[in-house]
Amino acid sequence: MTQANVLYDAPGPRARARSRVISVVGVIALAALLGWVVWRLAQPQVAVNGNETPGMFSPSRWDVLAYGEVWRYIVSGVWNTLRAAFTAMVGAMLVGMLFAFGRLAERAWIRVPVTVVLEFFRGMPVLLMMLFILLVAATGAFWAVVIALIVYNGAIIGEALRAGIVALNTGQREAGLSIGLTPVRTRLMIEFPQAFTQMLPIIIAQMVVLLKDTSLGYIVAYPELASTVKNASNFYGNGYMFTFWVVAVAIYLAINLTVSWIGRRAARMAAARRA
Repeated sequence: MTQANVLYDAPGPRARARSRVISVVGVIALAALLGWVVWRLAQPQVAVNGNETPGMFSPSRWDVLAYGEVWRYIVSGVWNTLRAAFTAMVGAMLVGMLFAFGRLAERAWIRVPVTVVLEFFRGMPVLLMMLFILLVAATGAFWAVVIALIVYNGAIIGEALRAGIVALNTGQREAGLSIGLTPVRTRLMIEFPQAFTQMLPIIIAQMVVLLKDTSLGYIVAYPELASTVKNASNFYGNGYMFTFWVVAVAIYLAINLTVSWIGRRAARMAAARRA
């Protein structure tokens, strides 16, 4: 008996035929919906006063991309996004390690305050943290974005690392202590690398979320990609808004998919090394 048969009954001919029909109908429905959206966007837009503007795919809405200064402006937004994101990623990993070790401390006077601080940062909206850091700490827009992302994502990564360490066999820690390692060195050299490898998919997913959260920097006037695109559409006119946002979505997808691919490669390499 296979594992699939243990978990649920194998589908019969009717169930398989029904599943194929549902799949075909679903694909057709999605294709029809996508076709309708494309058709609707291609139609000319008629304003209340009767003025007609060309559809979203009209060449007159895309000619702005031929200007070099437009791409230089967009590239500056991409650079600001990547600069803030990768700085915050490194900081979030370090803060996450500190939170994880603090949450697992044997002394209550360390563990309890760290738990309170961690839960506070996890429950605080990133947008409010950016505003608070900018107004109270009087930092620049860049550091307001970066520090808020470090603190918030560091708290989440810290919980993920703590869960990975708790899930390890207690023999790992006992083995480290038995060969003369201190509790801190055992945590750093034996437990943490294994927990990091196990939690790597969650950590990579959180890094993607961190990168997208840089778009909240508009609240502190940080010129990241989303803010840059919005300002460009305001400068060149609302007729180019759709064009600029399509470019921004394509760039965000390319960056996020690249980060996810790197994470999957790292996870496979770590699994192969462990095996």
